[in-house]
This record gives sequence, structure tokens and C-alpha cells, in this order.
Amino acid sequence: MAANESVVFDYPPLPTYTLSPRPPIFTAIPDNILALILPVVAYWALSLFYHFIDVYDFFPQYRLHTPAEVLKRNKVTRWEVVRDVILQQVIQSLAGLVVAYLDPVEYIGREEYDVAVWAGRLRFAQRAIPRVLAIFGVDALGLASNLSKNGHTILAGALAGGHYPGVTQSLTLDSGLDAVVPAFTNWELLTASFIYWYLIPALQFTWAILVVDTWQYFLHRAMHMNRWLYVTFHSRHHRLYVPYAFGALYNHPVEGFLLDTAGAGLGFLTAGMTTRQAMWFFSCSTIKTVDDHCGYAFPWDPLQHFTSNNAAYHDIHHQSWGIKTNFSQPFFTFWDRLFNTRWNGDVRLKYERSREAAQKQVEQDASSAPAEETPYESAVISPATSTDSNARTRLRSKTVTLSPHVDSLKGVNHGVTRSVLHA
Repeated sequence: MAANESVVFDYPPLPTYTLSPRPPIFTAIPDNILALILPVVAYWALSLFYHFIDVYDFFPQYRLHTPAEVLKRNKVTRWEVVRDVILQQVIQSLAGLVVAYLDPVEYIGREEYDVAVWAGRLRFAQRAIPRVLAIFGVDALGLASNLSKNGHTILAGALAGGHYPGVTQSLTLDSGLDAVVPAFTNWELLTASFIYWYLIPALQFTWAILVVDTWQYFLHRAMHMNRWLYVTFHSRHHRLYVPYAFGALYNHPVEGFLLDTAGAGLGFLTAGMTTRQAMWFFSCSTIKTVDDHCGYAFPWDPLQHFTSNNAAYHDIHHQSWGIKTNFSQPFFTFWDRLFNTRWNGDVRLKYERSREAAQKQVEQDASSAPAEETPYESAVISPATSTDSNARTRLRSKTVTLSPHVDSLKGVNHGVTRSVLHA
């Protein structure tokens, strides 16, 4: 039997650990490949959901634009949009494969050790408590002694500078002898676990968001302020005067790589995320981008309440009169506010004029070809066919029902907000 040995430890010793490669979520798909697949799946799943709403004309009262505007104001076909989005996603995936190839293997097994490291930092931070309290004339040691006598030993130990004489553990030393050494308290381990498992990932996610927002704001703004950049690259995206969900990544391939792929990659790399965290970050960024282009101001959409940068906010940027404002994307709008590039003014009449002009164009086209099915019927409204008179009636009714509802959306974080509608 090993004899007991008295050994002095200032802090609880850290546990040992053994590393092993992290097993993938799905056996057949490495995690870094899954991180490339999930954003693409999220993009088309959410886009098809919104497309279903468009085709079957659900929730017309929440549309930012009438179906007639989708048909008449956009300068690109839906097929061209799908083609360019797929091209961008191919480029995005190839870039991701290069990064994945260079990524080191992720290991697991040291989680308990890392939690103990944070617990040790908490213990070290407690050393400063008596000195801080002394500044305010409080005798921390005397207060700790009184608390200990009344049974509040843990609080007393914290006030005393992290001294917990009754919290110990047995440890077998390298010499084979058993020793009684300090141990961490439950509150230290619980707090350290919260920091390691939740607080740090949340800070990494927040940092990545700030990096993406900053990268996209300044590059996006440059593509509007520099005529060559706009004409050569960014003007393609603005062929969509009336955005819709699966047009979110409709860009010139060079712009798509620089603005979206490189921006998200930079956020991921500088935040020091794991591959599992990257799955969430890339997917959330994709979902937010699609939602910002969905063309609907839903009061129950959490993404449109999460930040003031939502579909209504970004839609203003797609209009000819708002194209030099609202550059921020995809999460927050602080750069627009800081550099005074946020749209301020009444947009109701501007939207109404666009609706009426598009409606008149559809009616003129329908009256000039009464025997033919209107292009709008096959392209936008519904899978069902109808006569021209019925089509014009539906177009007219949708225009009528849209305007009051959208103009009445005055919430702070959704729809056409009060700050957008009024100067």
C-alpha cells in the first residue's frame, strides 16, 4: 500500500488527457465536407419554401412587392438566377475544399482539462478579491472568518482569495505515493464549464458576425462608389429590382467569391471556430442572406426581429432611389448608422408608384394580346391557367391588398419600419 505524502500545491492540479481524432457526425461524410454541404442545403430548402409561397400566393398581405413587379421590373430570368447561384456555390465549395484540405485534424479528449484550466483562472482571479475589497475599507479576511463560522464556507473561501482548506482530493504522484491536494469547488467547475462550452463559442460566433458585417459593408459600399467595380461586377446583382429568396446569391462569380465566400471564410478563420461551429455559422449566414432577399415582411419571422437588417431594409437598397444606401448585410446595420448611409425618408409613395407602373405594363401587355395567356400567369402567379381578364383581375386585387398591409407595418424590427417609412 502506498504511503501518504504531504505535497504543497498552490492550485488544484490539472487532469491528464488522451487525444483521439474527432469522429464525424455521419460516418460516410467528414465533418469539414458536411460544413460545405449544409449551407447549400439550407439555401435551397429555405428558398424553395419562399418560392412555394410565391407560386401559390400565400400571405400576399406581407409582400413587399406585387407579383406584377416581379415580372416587369426584374431584368433577369429565373433560370439565369438559378444558373449563376449554382455557379457561385460550386466556386464556394471548391474554395472550402481547399481550406478543408489544409485544416489540421481535430482531436477530442482534452475537454475536461480545458474546463479545469478555466477553473484555475477563476481561482487565480479570486486572489484579487481581498485587495479590491480593501480599497473600499472592507476586511475581507475578517468577513470570511465570520462567514465560515456561520457555515458559509464556500463564500468565505472566495472572499479570502480562493482559499478552500476543506475542498481537497486524493492524487497519486509519479512516485506512486498518495497525496491530498486542493480541488476545485463545484461553483468553479460549473462556471468554467459554462465559459468553455457556451460563452466562448458565443463570443466566437459574435466575432465572426462582426467580421462578416464589416467585410461586406466596406466591400459592398466600394462596389457602389467605384463605377468600374459596379459596372463590371456588382450591377449583375442589381438586375433584381424585386429580390426573391433564391436570388440572394445571384452575383458575378468574382463578387460572389470576394463578398460572400471570402467574407465568411475570414470570419470563421479569425474566430478560431471548430468545424462543428463552422456548420452553424455558415448555415446561419446563408439562411440570413436568403431571408433578407425573400421579399416578405413577416411579423412572426424571428430573423426579421433579430436585427433591423431584414428584408424590408435590404429591399430599399435594391430600388433605384435607395441604391446608394443600406449597404449593411447580412446581420447588423451599425456601419450604415455610423457612416450615415442608412436610408431616411418616406418610401410609401415610391413603392406605390412602382406597383402602379408595373400593373399598367401588365395590363397593356394583356390588352395587346387578348388571345394569349399572359406571361405573368405562367411565370409568377399560379400553376393554374386562366383567361386574360381573370389574370388582370387577380393582378389588380393583389396590388390592392398588398399596399395597405405593407404600409401599415410599423414595427421596429420587421417589415417596412417606422424609420424607413417616415423621415
